[in-house]
Amino acid sequence: MSSPCGKLYVVATPIGNLADITFRAVEILKQVDLIAAEDTRHVKMLLQHYGISNKVVSLHQHNEDTVSTGLLEKLRQGQSIALVSDAGTPLLSDPGMPLVRMVKDAGLEVSPVPGACALIAALSAAGLPVTRFSFEGFLPRTSSARQAFFHEKLMCPTTWVFYESSHRILASLKDMAEVLPLDRQIVIARELTKLHETIIKTSLGRALELVESDDNMRKGEFVVIVNGAVVDKKEQVITPEQQKLLAVLLRECSIKTAVAMAVEITGVRKKLLYQAALDMQ
Repeated sequence: MSSPCGKLYVVATPIGNLADITFRAVEILKQVDLIAAEDTRHVKMLLQHYGISNKVVSLHQHNEDTVSTGLLEKLRQGQSIALVSDAGTPLLSDPGMPLVRMVKDAGLEVSPVPGACALIAALSAAGLPVTRFSFEGFLPRTSSARQAFFHEKLMCPTTWVFYESSHRILASLKDMAEVLPLDRQIVIARELTKLHETIIKTSLGRALELVESDDNMRKGEFVVIVNGAVVDKKEQVITPEQQKLLAVLLRECSIKTAVAMAVEITGVRKKLLYQAALDMQ
């Protein structure tokens, strides 16, 4: 009779303060047969702190496709494995997706062990709307690609969040200031839960000044939270240019198609464009 398959645990670890780990996470890390870590040297400091001596293997972005196959086989043999990243919850801009996808596709069990997450920690202390938000991970490396991204987000009405490194935080803010209005409210959260934790809520223009003038504001790991664009819900008319565009579309398309295309081109609310189209007909 074959032995039952093991379980993969996705374990959140502290993002700075070593005390920010759950009792369950410590117990799981003690109990599993193997710990798959992004950086074995980094995680061993955490394990040593809690007296955990389990075997650790390396699983990072450069080897995870091949290593995941071997880990899946160990799970099939009945071993249990904990997946951890350098800090916080695995898979949120960290390695691990190929392994989790492979284990799920094989019909084996994946169990989350929740805990610290820089994204959620920053949002909880930001003072910006969080009922709806989008997480954008790390931004592109080039200035042109970042500015293109900011143009896409310019009129986004909900809060959006991204991670940034100390090497690019200033460049990213400069690119943002080229696209977004300087009075847009943002939050810069750096070194969360660590000795030099800093959470600043201010305008984009003022944030750029602070980061440019203070060397310390360019050190550490960053979460940047951007307030959504203000949408005028009282808007009741469309501009002459938008009316002209809609008229041209109506000559070639049905009302439904013309309105849909006008919404895509102008970003104006569908209800306004549809009423305008009816009036033109």
